[in-house]
Amino acid sequence: MFESLTDRLTNVFRNLSGRAQLTEANIQDALREVRIALLEADVNFKIVKEFVDRVREAAIGVEVMKGVTPAQQVIKVVHEELVRLLGGEDTELKLGGKQPAVILMTGLQGSGKTTSSGKLALLLRKQKMRPYLVPADVYRPAAIDQLRTLARQLDVPCFESTVEMNPVDIAVRAVEKAQEQQCTVVIIDTAGRLHIDEPLMKELEGIKAAVQPQEILFVADAMTGQDAVTAASSFNEHLGITGVVLTKMDGDARGGAALSIKSITGAPVKFVGMGEKLSEMEVFHPDRVAGRILGMGDVLTLLEKAQEDIKAEEAAALAKKMEKAKFDLEDFRTQMRRMRKMGSLESIIKLIPGLSGMADKLGDLAGHEKELNRTEAILNSMTAKERKNPDIINGSRRARIARGSGTRVQDVNQLLRQFEQMKKMMQSVMHPPKHMPRIPQGMMNRLGGMGPGLGGLPGMDMPGMPGLPMGMPAMPSGKSATKKKRDKQKRKNKKR
Repeated sequence: MFESLTDRLTNVFRNLSGRAQLTEANIQDALREVRIALLEADVNFKIVKEFVDRVREAAIGVEVMKGVTPAQQVIKVVHEELVRLLGGEDTELKLGGKQPAVILMTGLQGSGKTTSSGKLALLLRKQKMRPYLVPADVYRPAAIDQLRTLARQLDVPCFESTVEMNPVDIAVRAVEKAQEQQCTVVIIDTAGRLHIDEPLMKELEGIKAAVQPQEILFVADAMTGQDAVTAASSFNEHLGITGVVLTKMDGDARGGAALSIKSITGAPVKFVGMGEKLSEMEVFHPDRVAGRILGMGDVLTLLEKAQEDIKAEEAAALAKKMEKAKFDLEDFRTQMRRMRKMGSLESIIKLIPGLSGMADKLGDLAGHEKELNRTEAILNSMTAKERKNPDIINGSRRARIARGSGTRVQDVNQLLRQFEQMKKMMQSVMHPPKHMPRIPQGMMNRLGGMGPGLGGLPGMDMPGMPGLPMGMPAMPSGKSATKKKRDKQKRKNKKR
């Protein structure tokens, strides 16, 4: 999200970096470009004007600190104002008071309320809460069945609604049922319309009066831009929404809704949907999003993603294996799967400080994803015994593995050869010569959690990036090393 805005702002700050000092003239030039960038991102024009005025007021006359360039000083000011525009502080759900707490999911039809209800249930369960899903949309075909299916997937209790029931009665009886089952939070999925109408609002007002929800979340499709802000304003007038959930933020949404909604409605964005999977919902952190917009990456979100899939005991066990150079292909496959759970290569790279703006320069990332799929297919075609002891993989086994994975024997050979090279490298790092210092045990445990690093991603020649649970040896696309040597020898023979 915000990719075009990030690119435009990066160019603005790059132009400022060559200036020796901040003046009113060069600040005006920079802010003109910032204004255009925000308008192109579909941010409300009144908000853009107020934002630019605040940045100008904060930047003009400010004394540039020693060791800080004018561009860095302006970035600091813009970052602070972006955080303020996005809502300021982190806005958590306020679920105190009576139990079970009630969350009312509202929004127009097609915005993603039902899926967001399932995603929110999973997110709350990870926070040690006991969610209870309530399908209260009796108008849309299969809406009740859809939420029941999601509840079964999540293994979360769900109220047995029917289309003949009244939505207000459903909400009241569901809260009573949740209390009987000792659930701590009730999530009510309400009906939507293609447009805002009086019957819809009367129904929602009736549900609100009956169950008195602690949170009323408006679910908006980020792809609709300023229309989402307009709809949120109308719902806010009738219901007093407490927060916003923006869906489809992984698409080509320009981000204008996220940047405008807090200023227009007063209700902060609390969650964003980043994909179709139920696990792909993120808590909205204004400071982190502002950092992403300015190309600074988001290392905190990256670490949180890593911690979800890495257990401290597993990291310590893997660190011991690495220290003894007993890291095998089974461990390698485990690390690869952990990395794949965190998201695509592009989404991970955008969170890394210093690399967030380089995704386009790293080549065809879709091609690298295919390389990873091929590597995992080869590993899956091996038996557990072969992954534990790669030395037993002879010629006939390699041919069988290649057939089973739909690859060539050369691909299997290449993977095994590169894995051996990686093991030797690890052994030299863990057991350096006597005159070289050993790696401290604390760092060893950290290494166990992150694997050999990002330096071995397919076709990417980059140094290892600490803190990531990745474990892939380099898989160069194109010609193998042997083929390159043969071609080089042929060229030499021609010259002779």
